[in-house]
Amino acid sequence: MTSTTNAPASELPRVHRFLCDFSRRQAGRTIDFPGAFAVLDDAYKHSRGNNHVLVDGAVDPEALLGYTEEALGHLPYRFAYVLDETVAAACRAPMERAGFRHATVLFMAHTGPVPEHGGAREVGFDELREPVAASWPRFIPGLTPEETRDLAERRVARRRGADVVRFFAAHTPEGEVAAWADLYMDPATGMAQIEDLVTAEAHLGQGYAGKVLDTALREAADAGCSTRFLTAAAEDWPHHWYGRKGFTTIGSMALFERV
Repeated sequence: MTSTTNAPASELPRVHRFLCDFSRRQAGRTIDFPGAFAVLDDAYKHSRGNNHVLVDGAVDPEALLGYTEEALGHLPYRFAYVLDETVAAACRAPMERAGFRHATVLFMAHTGPVPEHGGAREVGFDELREPVAASWPRFIPGLTPEETRDLAERRVARRRGADVVRFFAAHTPEGEVAAWADLYMDPATGMAQIEDLVTAEAHLGQGYAGKVLDTALREAADAGCSTRFLTAAAEDWPHHWYGRKGFTTIGSMALFERV
């Protein structure tokens, strides 16, 4: 795992606030609980990113199960994030007893030099719709067409999530979209998140993701965002690559899922 340093860890509360604000702003509706809230969007019912509970305070570990049931009882899955690592540790045993799978998601802040512009360009969602939809079966085999639609089209809701939301893509010499990512920014507070960096399968290993990442980092820095971060699964390989690209782990959150 990428090492944690003390200095960027001071950014963690700001990262938490940005994530909470983004979740609420993009939601179709919200439900508030003591120490937590649920975000829901019936337009994308198959998207866990649009339908989940987010624990942002001191929640009763035994109560979290009830929150997920109340908020997500109309859906075939239960999904919850817990931001604070101490609260997450307390929630783990009761959630696992209830059949939830636990995973760790890393918060990684960019602490290296800001790269030169990578040459990717801003695109509209219409240009991304087809490659994004085509990429999902690689990550989740067996998706239905409706599930794939929700996972692709949910980018429309993300435009509500931050003051500035931009989509970037790197293209092949023939003009085909090869890699893409989202950039969410709040220049007033100096915050920027890079999300969903993906390379089309036919173009893996050709440097396109690096071009998109460098572009997003440069654009965020030029917009005045001194805190630039992303999230990465602790058990998957990309966080090592992000470490080589100048990112440092500053904390983590827990993910609890039951299907």
